[in-house]
Amino acid sequence: MNIFDFVTPDQIDDLPIDDPRAAFTQFVRIASRAYNAHVGALDTNQEDSWREIEEARYGFMNVVIAAAKTYEIEEFSTREVPVFKNFNSDDHRQFRADLDHYVTQYVLDSSARGRRDSVFLQPDAKSDLRAYLHHMRVAIDGAEMSDGKRAALLAKLAEFEAELDKKRLSLVAVSLFAIAILSAPGGIATTIDVLPRMMGSILRAVGEAKAQEDDRRHLPPTAPPRAITGPRAITSVRATAVVTERSFNQDLDDEIPF
Repeated sequence: MNIFDFVTPDQIDDLPIDDPRAAFTQFVRIASRAYNAHVGALDTNQEDSWREIEEARYGFMNVVIAAAKTYEIEEFSTREVPVFKNFNSDDHRQFRADLDHYVTQYVLDSSARGRRDSVFLQPDAKSDLRAYLHHMRVAIDGAEMSDGKRAALLAKLAEFEAELDKKRLSLVAVSLFAIAILSAPGGIATTIDVLPRMMGSILRAVGEAKAQEDDRRHLPPTAPPRAITGPRAITSVRATAVVTERSFNQDLDDEIPF
């Protein structure tokens, strides 16, 4: 199996472009689903199916390591894909276990950081924000401006309103919305004075909710990504053999009286 058996061009285009670890993790998730669906549809009682499963396992390892090299994911980019004739099911199982170990750490760390970079809004607070957006929409609809500018501003309002439907509101989404409104071309935010007033109300409501949430949880506002470690220390067979040989020789020397 090749890369396009695991991910489609559209899925590749949708991968994050500013976060290599997020892109790699999403790539792994998509490829894993495709692999599981492909293998799950095969009849394991057929010899041809077993050969196809081995090819799928090898292909999965091959494309994931290639993706790790592209995104510079050190935990996997330095690995070598074994020669196919030396590849077996144990290689696949160990690789999937190591991959799960990495993805688990990333997902849990991202979840913790995501909570720091977002805020939970009570229903009443969401209603207030939607009311502010309604006033902004009415003002934009009635203002004198080109159809292009009006459509662009209304699209920004719709995007932000969709963010309110999520369980937690992203602070990045709030910041981008504020920038889009307050820096609207042609001084629109100045001539339509309701826009900066409503935007100020939105920022104040979100800021108060975030401050209260952080105070309850005693968390700092931001946190750097945690370092992701490998599942185990890798000790080469050669190094182990040398140490064993030295220990054995030393034991013999201790027993010889001359």
